[in-house]
Amino acid sequence: DDYVLELFHGPTAAFKDIGARFLAVALQRLRAPGTPPLTILVATSGDTGAAVAAAFHRRSGFRVVILYPRDGVSARQAHQLGAFGDNVLTLRVAGSFDDCQRMAKRALGDAALRAALPLASANSISLGRLLPQAGYYAWAALDYWRQHARALSFIVPTGNLGNALACVIARRMGLPIGRIVLACNANDTLPRYFAGEPYAARPSRRTLANAMDVGAPSNFERLRALYADDAALRADLTAHAVSDADIRATLRTAHARHGLLPCPHTATALHVLQRLRAAGDTQPFAIVATAHAAKFAEVVEPEFGQVVDIPGPLAALLARPSHSEALAASDDALLARLWRLQDID
Repeated sequence: DDYVLELFHGPTAAFKDIGARFLAVALQRLRAPGTPPLTILVATSGDTGAAVAAAFHRRSGFRVVILYPRDGVSARQAHQLGAFGDNVLTLRVAGSFDDCQRMAKRALGDAALRAALPLASANSISLGRLLPQAGYYAWAALDYWRQHARALSFIVPTGNLGNALACVIARRMGLPIGRIVLACNANDTLPRYFAGEPYAARPSRRTLANAMDVGAPSNFERLRALYADDAALRADLTAHAVSDADIRATLRTAHARHGLLPCPHTATALHVLQRLRAAGDTQPFAIVATAHAAKFAEVVEPEFGQVVDIPGPLAALLARPSHSEALAASDDALLARLWRLQDID
């Protein structure tokens, strides 16, 4: 009863494509003729930025500004982020993803800037991202229920909590979803909380599963608001931390044990599944495969002992030239750069 929900078959080879493309079409439909361009501001730990850029690329009436941590994404992720051009501005920030997230939130909350330059977010703090993501959990849960008349549980690789929150929303809608288990990397803010410690954001640290290098998950407050108290939330979800050593070991044996070549993030979910099975848990689980392994060749190929084929859409992006601008990890630096966009308009 082990399953994989593969969500990486979109144009940028990551699950973020699903929510980002829905959001782009929805905002295009809602946009009134003659309104000024809308700037989509997105902080990314690797995959969100490329998905949002692909969804809004050359879409009339929209501009995308991406912030990514200069040393916090894979080489292919960085190339993707800078490969669009046109209406996409890519900023490589000399800091962490948490810095990028803080800077974006500060800009989105600046009333003077927003009055001059219409802004919107495409991070998982946007319900326009979360609601369509609930759809694939609904589809998978219903498909399993119709075949087996049992609820399917999910193990979700988790950084900023958006994907897991989408699963919670789907279950709250009444879909037959069993347990929701969060698989985190060594950034253990959530595992500590679900183990009983008071919630406390922590500085992020770099890991092999870089897209989950988040010390202050943006969606925690929204998730907490769905429950009466901490005890109710802790009774409904669990979270596990997975070390880099465990990620490497899981990558090394994934093909022989499961016939899979997972990305490092999916490997955290696979490791948690192995941990649960070793403890005697027999409940049916689907691990959520969030990205294609080819995006992280420098991490996975030494462990697999083989080259990973690059899917066609990703290869097309990697064949384009790539450009990004350097930016200091300060709120003022981003505000100044965004004001320059207003001058262009």
